[in-house]
Amino acid sequence: MKGKQILIVDDQEHLRELVQLCLEDLAGWNTLVAESGEECLQILQTERPNAILLDISMPGMDGFAVYARLRSDPITRSIPVILLTARVMSSDMANFAEMGVAGVIRKPFEVTTLPGKVAEILGWDD
Repeated sequence: MKGKQILIVDDQEHLRELVQLCLEDLAGWNTLVAESGEECLQILQTERPNAILLDISMPGMDGFAVYARLRSDPITRSIPVILLTARVMSSDMANFAEMGVAGVIRKPFEVTTLPGKVAEILGWDD
């Protein structure tokens, strides 16, 4: 799993830093960070991460709008997206499944298990 790169998109700085530290230190993955949907799309003009962890509730362009843009672009549509969200009701899960996201990780989450959950969702074996 070494050598994987993940783009973390969340408007909360402390959460971005925590996820980044966890994925780098515990899993040995490289990370990129974006504090907004707009910054995410800007990064993807030059970078091709192996996966994206995307917050849904962000000011400006929310995660749904970002995801729609990713899927409409032939270059980014194949990048797996895992949603990081506190907004998870049964109706939301059905919508997420219809959208075709790779998976959903509920906030708050246990940081020590995050790399394992990401690897499991993406089918990344050691």
